[in-house]
Amino acid sequence: MSFHVVVVTGLSGAGRSTALHVLEDLGFYCVDNLPPSLVEPVVALASADRKVRRLGFGIDVRTAVFLDGTEAMLAAMSAAGHQLEVLFLDCADDILVRRYSESRRPHPLASRGDVPSGIAEERERLAPLRAAASHVVDTSEMSVHDLKRALLDWIARDESAWRMRVRVVSFGFKYGLPNDADLVFDLRHLPNPHHDAALRPQTGLDAPVSDFVLQQAATQELLGDVTRFLEHALPRYEEEGKAYLTIAIGCTGGRHRSVAVAEELARRFADRDVRVHHRDVGRGGPRA
Repeated sequence: MSFHVVVVTGLSGAGRSTALHVLEDLGFYCVDNLPPSLVEPVVALASADRKVRRLGFGIDVRTAVFLDGTEAMLAAMSAAGHQLEVLFLDCADDILVRRYSESRRPHPLASRGDVPSGIAEERERLAPLRAAASHVVDTSEMSVHDLKRALLDWIARDESAWRMRVRVVSFGFKYGLPNDADLVFDLRHLPNPHHDAALRPQTGLDAPVSDFVLQQAATQELLGDVTRFLEHALPRYEEEGKAYLTIAIGCTGGRHRSVAVAEELARRFADRDVRVHHRDVGRGGPRA
């Protein structure tokens, strides 16, 4: 079994942790600070899990053991038929000095606090890896969001356009807001199926309730406004490097209106990576 393997390395303070987080958001199984001698055993273990197809490894410079054997490991990965890439994160020395000064963290190779000397030694140690890099990113003038966007574009360059994952959650206000909601839309002003005795026992997943909710003029107006807003907002969230967005759709009890509208929104954005979760649809019996 072959994997897409990305080795992330570069100067301390240039953004390695951010890069690994981006890879994780894209479905990579990532391990940081792993000695090269342990990479092949980890790959062998990953072969037993059919859900794992992408691996990310962070190479650290703090001790020699984390660099010894790196070239042999890279050669072995290529010889095994894996899609191997080395991502090297670079940064101007003066920017790195400033970052360490602002964060008040010690540079891993500046044992006496001499950050410029530590950076120079680190560059020397990493020279072979930089020469072997498939892709070099200079983060000197990049914000965290800039770096995320650059890495998302690089990883997804041979795939369909990268899209963040969108989660649409229906809920009932009587049970509280979802803790992870990025956007919340309140549907409690819409006509309520709860007041129809025939519809009350059903949910927004049932056609009679869904039809009742979606055929209301107020619902269509709301859906039009929300759809236009999301068509504008979703690409801009992606430009900021956001990997996940949770859209919460609420009514009184989370069984009727919010469920039907959540399903319709998911249908309207079916060309995206959208998941729907009905948090309260089975809670509390027949509610609004």
